Amino acid sequence: MTFAEMTRLLFPRANFGMKLGLERMHKALALLGDPHKAAPVLHVAGTNGKGSTCAFTEAALAAAGMRVGLYTSPHLRHFCERIRIRGEDLGEEEAAALFDEIVTRVPWALDNEGLTFFELATAMAFLAFARAPVDVMIIEVGLGGRLDATNVVEPLACAIASLGLDHTQHLGPTLADVAREKAGICKRFAPLVSAAQPLVAVQVLEEAAGRARVPLWLPGRDYGFEGRDGQPFTYSGPAWRVQAEPVLAGSHQRGNAALACALLEAAAERGLRVEPAQAAVGLQQARWPGRLQLVSESPLVVLDGCHNPHAAEALARSLPALLGGRPLQLVFGALADKDAAAMLQELAPLAAGVHLCAPASPRAQPAAPLVAAARAAAPKTSVTVYKSAAEALEAARAAAFPKGAVLCCGSLYLVGELLAVLAGDKLGTMPGERL
Repeated sequence: MTFAEMTRLLFPRANFGMKLGLERMHKALALLGDPHKAAPVLHVAGTNGKGSTCAFTEAALAAAGMRVGLYTSPHLRHFCERIRIRGEDLGEEEAAALFDEIVTRVPWALDNEGLTFFELATAMAFLAFARAPVDVMIIEVGLGGRLDATNVVEPLACAIASLGLDHTQHLGPTLADVAREKAGICKRFAPLVSAAQPLVAVQVLEEAAGRARVPLWLPGRDYGFEGRDGQPFTYSGPAWRVQAEPVLAGSHQRGNAALACALLEAAAERGLRVEPAQAAVGLQQARWPGRLQLVSESPLVVLDGCHNPHAAEALARSLPALLGGRPLQLVFGALADKDAAAMLQELAPLAAGVHLCAPASPRAQPAAPLVAAARAAAPKTSVTVYKSAAEALEAARAAAFPKGAVLCCGSLYLVGELLAVLAGDKLGTMPGERL
């Protein structure tokens, strides 16, 4: 099977809708020899910051000399970004071979009631990691946690990144509902470490840890870190002390760096061979595109995948230190199921100009209806609508030239599209998943 043939079979599976639940995954993985049990697993859930936490963790374990498998979603530009082994994306030929093996050994995989897009991608990751083989798997939850396809693992330790209201149609309308679904990754024997959370979420996590009879590590109680801009970053855990400046920009990344350190320390207590010095290297060498990613300096152009109000608030807090007084042009596009108005409420007042566009996705929110929201958020700011993200970026760069700044955000799909534009790639060569 070729990679092109694989994509023709795999990507339409995203149109089948979401099928939360673990029964299909357990059956499929049993037919594949249970590859998810081939190496120790670190399992990471959360609303915002889980990908960055995984990236910090991956780099630390690589510094410890381990062969690391990293599974994340969604991809920005290419499907194979989702499955990384020793820091390298899966090759197209290998991806096609894995997919071919799965649909051969799981004969019902492509039936109407078979595996979804995400379930197939997750099975491919587990099989790739087992075949490599890797010494440790870092598995990012796709959606929620309790019924997510990745929740078949028996992890060495688990982490919950910052929680907020997102995907409420699937996870429930309140923060307690969201926390309950995310806490579903908590398992017996696996310590649970958490980023800073609102009290209602902490109470839910405490209950989940209690039922599983595992410790819950909370910042300010069980571990600490320096979160202020301009101060040297330090993580202080029960036994570890890590001093290193996180390479990923933004004050919110300090919390993600600390969570990664806590996850590593908790895993080390259960036998994973990693030390504080290697965690420090990981904070300095992590690679995670599309998160406050600097792509140009004259004018300054930054891409960030923030896609919900909670992330927009964190991004807004990080901008003053990043911009250094430069006037800001905002390029913004979002998906239809996101609260774009609330995101604009956080970001538009910081901008001298707002450039609205629709990401290249069937789920994109049209840009024109966002004009009222942008003007309500920033009445004195100019607001313009563009036919494409490329046109919005071009206009924003012209407005910012030479000493201003451009921030492009609102959706990971927008970031992936603009990364392709900036690289001169053709759009549409790699579809994005619908969910």
